[in-house]
Amino acid sequence: MNQASLTTLSRFYQRWLAADASRAGAVAALGASALDQLDLAQALASQRGPDGAALPPGRAMRRLRNLLVAGLIERDLDGRADLAEVVASMTAFADFAIRTHLAALMAEQVASHGMPVGYESGLPQEMIVLAMGKQGGGELNVSSDIDLIFVYPEDGDTAAGPGQRPLSNHEFFARLGKKLIAALSEITEDGFTFRVDMALRPNGNSGPLVASLNMVEEYLIVQGREWERYAWVKARAVTGTEADIAALEAIVHPFVYRRYLDFGVIDAIRTMHAQIRAEVDRQERLHPDRSNNVKLGRGGIREIEFLAQVFQLIRGGRDAALRDRSTRATLRVLSDKELLTPDTVGQLLDSYSFLRNLEHRLQYLDDAQTHTLPASEADRAIIAQMMRLPDVATLLAQLEQHRHFVAAQFDAIFSDKSEQNGDTVDPGASSWAGADLDNREAIEAHLRALSFDDAGGAAQRLMSTWQSGKVQALPEASRTRLLALVNAALPLIAKTAQEAGSGSASSTLTRLLAFFEAIARRSAYLSLLTEYPHTLERVIRMMYASGWAATFLTQHPIVLDELLDERVRSAVPDCAALAAELKEQLGAAAGDTERQMDILREAHHAQLFRLLAQDLAGELTVEKLADYLSALADTIVAATIDAAWQAIATRHCEVPRFAVIAYGKLGGKELGYVSDLDVIFLFDDDDQEAPGNYAKLAQRFITWMTAHTSAGILFDIDTALRPDGASGMLVSSVAAFERYQENSAWIWEHQALTRARFCAGDTAIGERFEAVRERVLRSDRSARADELRDEVLKMRKKMHDAHPSRPGQFELKQDVGGMIDVEFMSQYLVLRHAARYPQLTVNLGNIGLLRMFADLGLIDADLALAVGDAYRAMRKLQHQLRLQGKDSARIDPSLVARHSAAVRRLWAAVFALEGDAP
Repeated sequence: MNQASLTTLSRFYQRWLAADASRAGAVAALGASALDQLDLAQALASQRGPDGAALPPGRAMRRLRNLLVAGLIERDLDGRADLAEVVASMTAFADFAIRTHLAALMAEQVASHGMPVGYESGLPQEMIVLAMGKQGGGELNVSSDIDLIFVYPEDGDTAAGPGQRPLSNHEFFARLGKKLIAALSEITEDGFTFRVDMALRPNGNSGPLVASLNMVEEYLIVQGREWERYAWVKARAVTGTEADIAALEAIVHPFVYRRYLDFGVIDAIRTMHAQIRAEVDRQERLHPDRSNNVKLGRGGIREIEFLAQVFQLIRGGRDAALRDRSTRATLRVLSDKELLTPDTVGQLLDSYSFLRNLEHRLQYLDDAQTHTLPASEADRAIIAQMMRLPDVATLLAQLEQHRHFVAAQFDAIFSDKSEQNGDTVDPGASSWAGADLDNREAIEAHLRALSFDDAGGAAQRLMSTWQSGKVQALPEASRTRLLALVNAALPLIAKTAQEAGSGSASSTLTRLLAFFEAIARRSAYLSLLTEYPHTLERVIRMMYASGWAATFLTQHPIVLDELLDERVRSAVPDCAALAAELKEQLGAAAGDTERQMDILREAHHAQLFRLLAQDLAGELTVEKLADYLSALADTIVAATIDAAWQAIATRHCEVPRFAVIAYGKLGGKELGYVSDLDVIFLFDDDDQEAPGNYAKLAQRFITWMTAHTSAGILFDIDTALRPDGASGMLVSSVAAFERYQENSAWIWEHQALTRARFCAGDTAIGERFEAVRERVLRSDRSARADELRDEVLKMRKKMHDAHPSRPGQFELKQDVGGMIDVEFMSQYLVLRHAARYPQLTVNLGNIGLLRMFADLGLIDADLALAVGDAYRAMRKLQHQLRLQGKDSARIDPSLVARHSAAVRRLWAAVFALEGDAP
């Protein structure tokens, strides 16, 4: 059948057209342009009776509805409108119909009873009509009902005047709501505008028709169920004042979106889906001819909606980008956020469009609210033609293909993982532990059978944890989940110990139990580990490998979801993307300092944890890890400066002429997991308010970095390297910094300058700092060579005296022949020779500088290579000790005897034979 004639397949369209000869011209005129751009008020006003007189609002609205649906059928079937136009047009019309009828009905009722006024505020009250479901999401069907909730701001009475009968606000809005429903849904000679469903209101059909803000708040807090969170995601106010809508959103937001990652919602949606499927299955058994429900059936539209919304409910509390009401928009965000792959999202969007287009064609047939393929073969053939497919068999094949894909994606998230995984986490399973966790002998025997070292001590720790007041006070469901996790964890710990061939299973259990105790009150974390058993195994492997990792996870369980994605093991940090995401999130939280601080901490901890996972998997060298950690710190520092400046009310400019200069480990790009940041602050601004405002910025920056919030801290900050140290100003102008470095700085401050670099802020100031740094470092010190050497040696002795050696131990950093000696030699050689060799001021790091010294003939090449290897080996050992949670870097001297000897030889050569160097 050719393209132009497809509208003849719609029986509704043909009946409607045949009833009035003028309608063909009206629908042709209406459909000449995109209907989502239609001026609905003008279109409504154009609806006239046979005599040209204006029609009553109810009749005009119903006629406009039929005209609009006919226009959409024509444009859609003729290929001139896509899915987006169809759903946007119907949503806009529903919003318009509600607003138009409500305004007229409100005016009538105020004339009879006076304006409703709030007891507390004394302000006039207006009804908020909330669109739920597909209307709320801007994706309404052509023949759909509309799900509404009626809310009014506060209780009170109407301000009745003479001849008016007063009503309570509740009664006033209840009457108004009933009239609005009738105006929309009553069937007349012109049909209806929309069927109205009020079942989503608080307490459903048994609850009052309208609810005040206080009633809504009390209901959501006390009685709100998990499935209602899913429904309220779509809630969108169609009417009401800005202030009242904002007040309602402030109530609804914390109910729908948790501030933590809420994996418990997976089980809730799984349960709700099972109930829906059971009802659909029952209907299909009773009426086999009504199978193939494209909305509620397996792999149908509802499963795609669930897929999108589960991510919203899990993560929307932390990520505002996931709060869009549209299913299609949310799916695209999931791709952008890499929560689903672009290919998966692309296929889901294709399936969604196919299923929604098919649903519309089912409804085009007779303008019926149906989602099921018709029983009649003839009607199925018509639907296939509307879909531009050759026959019913092709239609069913494509439908099955889409449904199969959607069902597979749904199962990947919602299926019970314990049914698919060998190491199950089944809260309902019985086991030795479930029988009696007070029986130490049974527990010990079980652990011994699993080859645990110190099975007795491990059994005692397990019993102590289970019998602790914190665990016993948990809800029964949480204790059941926790018990299941312990059952699943024990063989995994034993397996990990067996594969490693070293380490302690009992120590790992101790770390894991501390972690379980820390997260036990957060059922969402227990749900995550239950829903994703592979995550539990990864947690155990990390805790087995690193005591520091175990402590970090226990302190910051919010990073757990980073383990869900296998790509974490290979993902290269993208600091530009992180900076853009932080800018967006911090901007959205403007004015909420605590939330902004938590955003920074959560982002930093997540990125750090990704690096930790790669580190423990052996994917990173110490040097590459330090590069990544330093770049991450730079990004966090820059984001903090920008956000903190916006929080200063007295700021005199929008973009601060201010920079953070990094020294020490950050300056040398040798940052570790727990390194503090050595920084100074510079500004270049002649405004009289500049010194005071930049001092505020520096202080606020330090507070934002170091304050303990519920998300922990970012970094400890050390500003002792600023001009004049602790007695100097917190911030300095570039000119003052330059004068200080050239005229007043100590030699040890010039040593520190060799590892300094621009970190964040105004790049022009960074360039000026680098110019000052190069000029200072390249100063000719040949006339004072002895003084330079003596001062460097004196400072090294001072540091050594502050950290004396211990017999039988070697401190990797401070002892003679350790890392500090390598750093001091590099700094000394730069200061001594940069006047002749300006390339030495490039911030290459110690190993790179050693190679350059050798290339220039300043030190022996073989010795430079040996000391470079020594420095690398010592850093690696120090790193391994930190990963095991050890604060001290003391080891058996024999482990690095060869390396420390090489460092001592180079030390003797550099400082004793300096006069012979070229």
